[in-house]
Amino acid sequence: MAQAKILDNVGKVTGNQDLPDALFGGEVNTALLHQVVTAQMAGIRSGTASTKTRSEVRGGGKKPWRQKGTGRARHGSTRSPIWVGGGVVFGPKPRSYAVKLPKKMRQAALRSALASKAGDGNIWILDGFTDAKTKAAAACLKAAEIGGRALIVVNDDDEGAENVHKAFRNLGRSAFCYDRSLNTHDVIRADHIVFTKAAYDNFIKRAEVAS
Repeated sequence: MAQAKILDNVGKVTGNQDLPDALFGGEVNTALLHQVVTAQMAGIRSGTASTKTRSEVRGGGKKPWRQKGTGRARHGSTRSPIWVGGGVVFGPKPRSYAVKLPKKMRQAALRSALASKAGDGNIWILDGFTDAKTKAAAACLKAAEIGGRALIVVNDDDEGAENVHKAFRNLGRSAFCYDRSLNTHDVIRADHIVFTKAAYDNFIKRAEVAS
């Protein structure tokens, strides 16, 4: 069974927390992770690229020259796709790139991502952090030797979540999410996952209810 280290407000390890195998155990399914992360990244694409067809380009209402007798190729409009400034054939139009995946697939990918972090010992539980100062947050991570990108998982119903957010938000390589919106892409991008105690408890509780 994997374990998470419990940190106090100064980054000192005060104990270990057993992580349930149902959420943090099992094999890492790389193919599934790739499929789900690709779908998530497709879902956040803006999809605003757009071109105009020949019917949308301004002008071109008059025939450039008469049909016969000029020696030149026949043309009916200067907005034809073969003219400079003309319309575009089969060009991009605003669209959604979202891909809908089954819920069980997304859940399995999240478990796989968390298992990967737990196997490397990169799951942490922050207990009792109340300081709203960035200096305190930086000192906490440094004392715990948490380097790289840290994903701070908080509970929006927790009274101390606001202080945690204020303390960690100005650190260059920190990211935030709520425990109820934890997703595979955020977990994979992070080097370390730091749950607040309230967020961890709520995350486990919600998983038990869902099962």
